[in-house]
Amino acid sequence: MLRGAVLISVLITIGLMCCRAGSILIPMDQHQQNHLKAYGLAFHALKEGVYVDWLLNYRGGSFLIPYSEDVASECVVRGVSFEAVSDIRTNNILQEIASPSVNMNVVRLETAPRIAVYSIKNELIADETDAVITVLDYAEIPYTIIYDDEVLTDALASYDWLHLHHEDFTGQHWRFMWRESAILESKMQEATATRLGYSSVSQMKSEVAHKIKGFCAGGGYLFAMCSGAETFDIALAADGLEFLEGSFDDDAPDIQSKLDYSKTLAFENFTLEFGNSRRFSNINTGRPDFFESSKDFFRLFSFSAKWDIIPSMLTQDHEYVIKEFTGQTTSFLKTLVKPEALVLGENDEAGNVRYIYGELGKGHWTYYGGHDPEGSPGRRRGVTDLNLYPHSPGYRLILNNVLFPSAKKKKQKT
Repeated sequence: MLRGAVLISVLITIGLMCCRAGSILIPMDQHQQNHLKAYGLAFHALKEGVYVDWLLNYRGGSFLIPYSEDVASECVVRGVSFEAVSDIRTNNILQEIASPSVNMNVVRLETAPRIAVYSIKNELIADETDAVITVLDYAEIPYTIIYDDEVLTDALASYDWLHLHHEDFTGQHWRFMWRESAILESKMQEATATRLGYSSVSQMKSEVAHKIKGFCAGGGYLFAMCSGAETFDIALAADGLEFLEGSFDDDAPDIQSKLDYSKTLAFENFTLEFGNSRRFSNINTGRPDFFESSKDFFRLFSFSAKWDIIPSMLTQDHEYVIKEFTGQTTSFLKTLVKPEALVLGENDEAGNVRYIYGELGKGHWTYYGGHDPEGSPGRRRGVTDLNLYPHSPGYRLILNNVLFPSAKKKKQKT
């Protein structure tokens, strides 16, 4: 009943607007009442076949959409701030952005990407949290959860964008039995590896990593967070080497000497952690703790919106100094980042990198350190309630990546 009443009120308001409005402007500055749901609104328009113009650096990276009653009503129902603007004002905005004297640009988004999330989350592991799943649900953006079976049977060909959660692509699940779901996860992964004919979980995960790398090289968009980013590169460098239980005491130095850094996406010259360490390698500059509090901040870099279009898209935000958040892999050691990778955000004083981007073949990849941009220290279960954080600048970076594949324009070379 409430939704129906809201829609009736919306339709009356829209009826008064429609004669004079040519576009809908969704501001993404401090005047937006729900930044995260605004991305879901843009995605909704794309799903309905309506293009969206992403106004880079204009009022926090606003969206401009051709006027329709559907889009306007969805804005109200979803709690997204919007302005109905005339054709004259629309042209004035576009002329302002086109001026060579301002660091702004327009990127047209044309199609909604097909989204997959690589995650073990299922009905048996209901408390397994993931920031991307959390924000996609909140923003009402559809996605499909896939895991090893789907990747190994080439299901990635059906998707445009893939997220890797806090996964261990080295298959060393025995090192993390302190996590509540680790025992169940390890049993499920061992059963899958045996069923598919692999000698170990690490062998299966190596094959999965190579399938995902092929997806990216073929034109896919890869987004990895937390240990999903770190261990993906370790698995690529190991290239099928066995990470067997006990190897960190006996065979680890031999594994270290055989790493091939030319096969990784982002990191080189890293050293594996031996013994009983909870860290995978020295890539991770923080403690492997999902729930440790931090008082530090990292900053986003500013890029030329007219020339460096892709990094400008990925760093759109209403804040450019963002609070740190921890995870199994909190952040990345700057000196280990490959020179061809582009740093988008870092804590320069601490010498760590939080947000990096690169290209592989026809595709693109982004790594983002940490577990949950709004995670609560000390909370070991449950999902962050984003109704409490609708303006989260840390979560906005995730959603920038979700819309990235929709862009018509590609990066221009300077």
